[in-house]
Amino acid sequence: MDWLTIVLMLVGGLVLLVLGGELLVRGASKIAGAFGISPLVIGLTVVAFGTSSPEMAVSIQAGMAGNPDIAVGNVVGSNIFNVLFILGACALILPLLVSRPLIRREVPIMIASPRCSCCSRSTARSASSTG
Repeated sequence: MDWLTIVLMLVGGLVLLVLGGELLVRGASKIAGAFGISPLVIGLTVVAFGTSSPEMAVSIQAGMAGNPDIAVGNVVGSNIFNVLFILGACALILPLLVSRPLIRREVPIMIASPRCSCCSRSTARSASSTG
């Protein structure tokens, strides 16, 4: 493929991604509003799903193509980026005040969770390969 085709496909994909996300959010908001769900709940859930749908699409495609590592890496990388980007942006606007007990309780959990995930994943792999 030449570079012009690649650029056109990239731009086209981005345009379709934006349009698809917009349609998803508008449609889900109208359906939820018709059921009498509060605007706050609609906003929180629809925006959360709307921002996660590209990662879900990539993970499903990677899983169906037999690349589960890409699916897991996509989810983990997306979550890490989202947390660090949002915290960093908020800290740039206004310094974050965090209590010491919260740090002592939450930081070890944040450090241990990926390790537990990796351990359970490697255990599941070894069990499936022996099984």
